[in-house]
Amino acid sequence: MTTPLVEMDGDEMTRILWKMIKDELLLPYIDLKTEYYDLGLEYRNETNDQVTIDSAEATKKHGVAVKCATITPNAARMTEYNLKEMWKSPNGTIRAALDGTVFRAPILIKGIVPYVNNWSKPITIARHAYGDVYKNVEIKVPGAGKAELVFIGADGTEIRETIHEFKGSGILQGIHNTDESITSFAKACFNYALDTKQDLWFATKDTISKKYDHNFKDIFQGIYDAQYKDKFERAGIEYFYTLIDDAVARVIRSEGGFIWACKNYDGDVMSDMVATAYGDLSMMTSVLVSPSGVYEYEAAHGTVQRHYYKYLKGEETSTNSIATIFAWTGALRKRGELDGIRELQEFADKLEKACIKTVEDGKMTKSLALISTCENPVILNSLEFIRAIRETYDSL
Repeated sequence: MTTPLVEMDGDEMTRILWKMIKDELLLPYIDLKTEYYDLGLEYRNETNDQVTIDSAEATKKHGVAVKCATITPNAARMTEYNLKEMWKSPNGTIRAALDGTVFRAPILIKGIVPYVNNWSKPITIARHAYGDVYKNVEIKVPGAGKAELVFIGADGTEIRETIHEFKGSGILQGIHNTDESITSFAKACFNYALDTKQDLWFATKDTISKKYDHNFKDIFQGIYDAQYKDKFERAGIEYFYTLIDDAVARVIRSEGGFIWACKNYDGDVMSDMVATAYGDLSMMTSVLVSPSGVYEYEAAHGTVQRHYYKYLKGEETSTNSIATIFAWTGALRKRGELDGIRELQEFADKLEKACIKTVEDGKMTKSLALISTCENPVILNSLEFIRAIRETYDSL
């Protein structure tokens, strides 16, 4: 390696797996260079979350990062970790800093049969990770009254729309997005489709939301027509827009093998649906791509809290590490591509092949054994599974 990866360590059981993966699968084979940031909740608290901001800035500098799963604290975590405040999601902070779009795709393995039996190729969910309900403002209406949507321009111009004449109590919610963020989302989707040579679908509900959702549709179409149409045609791939309900029906009937671009909430929900339908959330990759070409790789799942508490008690755990391994291989492959190091790309390809072959040979963790069609799987604990992957790697 010539340029370091930005390495973002994390929390709980995935932090334990992180070290196992480095010790067993990376350091024995490659001259690993990383710029390390500890995004564990204790250190985020100690630095007032400055470490998260620093890691995002380092990612902009070096171009590629790999991230372990992290805790987004709630009230219970405030007490458990004696936090100064309820720190924001590191993923949200990093997404905002990079102006990125999240692409999530399942890892397909023979013997792990999708619940939708015609899905023979992976479906990649592209989630616009800004605004909408995640940046909402809410009011609990106490009683009768008039609710208005008001915009006051910098020049004093005022726009008013009546939302509802309340006759009694109720609720209100205000959401927003920006043309700048939607444009970045669109460009990231088009670029990723070209990189991966996959069709791109985009869906909203513009028939109902004639200004808000329609704005997404118009920006996507305008950018595609002006900058990407010829590139897509030369690549032999397609872009099309449809309503979100039509998209859901098309997705279920499809064989997979495309990118499905979704607004923020739709992407949040549909990525978990797709992951579960393919088998398990622990077999889902996630990559954050900025419009400037910066990449951050991670597993789509969380910190595996329940297994961590068992680990602290000295009990055996059987935690699937494949998605975390694929975060490392994705980052190493991209680093190799950017730096022209073919051997690094080949290492990443071979390690992924070893992960898949290990499971297909019948050696797996407990969660995979529960959904595998393998007749007599060998169930391994967390470290045994990683070492089994190493044995497979050495045999290839």
